[in-house]
Amino acid sequence: MICDKTTMRLKDHFDWGTRTYVMGVLNITPDSFSGDGLGKAGGDTAVRAVEQARQFAAAGADILDIGGESTRPGAAPLAAEAERARAVPVIAAVRAAIPDMPISVDTYRAAVAEAALDAGADIVNDVWGLRADPELGPLVAARGTPVVLMHNRSDPGHVEIDGRLGGQYMAPRYDDLFGEIAADLSTLVADARAAGIDAEQIVLDPGLAFGKGVDQNLSLINNLDRLKDLGFPLLVGPSRKSFIGQILDLPVGERVEGTAAAVAIAIARGADIVRVHDVTEMVRVARMTDAILRASPDGE
Repeated sequence: MICDKTTMRLKDHFDWGTRTYVMGVLNITPDSFSGDGLGKAGGDTAVRAVEQARQFAAAGADILDIGGESTRPGAAPLAAEAERARAVPVIAAVRAAIPDMPISVDTYRAAVAEAALDAGADIVNDVWGLRADPELGPLVAARGTPVVLMHNRSDPGHVEIDGRLGGQYMAPRYDDLFGEIAADLSTLVADARAAGIDAEQIVLDPGLAFGKGVDQNLSLINNLDRLKDLGFPLLVGPSRKSFIGQILDLPVGERVEGTAAAVAIAIARGADIVRVHDVTEMVRVARMTDAILRASPDGE
């Protein structure tokens, strides 16, 4: 895949429905929930990120997702300039090291997104679906940038923290889980389109663990196909999340098998992109699941 650095067109780079694409997570933070934050004290974060990016590319990642602010439950908000200082030099370094790899910037701030796009990012991945910063939608539209719009009803003020299993956002009440998520996502799309964003540049993320309880997350994965009627590619990010820890009673470093199960079912239910930390293992899971799903009914 060769990225046009002026404008990356999703339809030119991704053949939706033919296979699953894997997004590898590069957390440029010291406090990532997943325990793999690269922003540790000492050493050069950009050097560590480039090394991991190369490993992810060699393992078969299709996209690299780079973020400078932790979205873990209970994380302290980061100032925009601090987020930019963390993420943008890393994006520039990764772009220079791997020129042809699509890069998404995980941010909800227009100032950070603009600097990231200038540094070589191709996609904006916004956990607040363009609702947190009114300037982000117009920026995405003006730049012709693909965008991931995530469903998010989490409340940073309502978090449960477990010292062993990590934190989770307390789930609000849903009277109709899928109906409400579909309606909320449709509103995000309508707002994005009103800002001037091309429909073909939109990917939807149902927001696993962001304002959903354990049972709601499980139902969302198992019934993901109900959101396909919205007509957009779906990105799903179950990797190492707290609902897996709650089900298996395992800390974050021991959730690779639970993540694999969630990834496989999500793919079977229609996920187009899976966002993961354990890239080597999940590329294999995705390829095997794709092979099974696309096997000929008569075995030939």
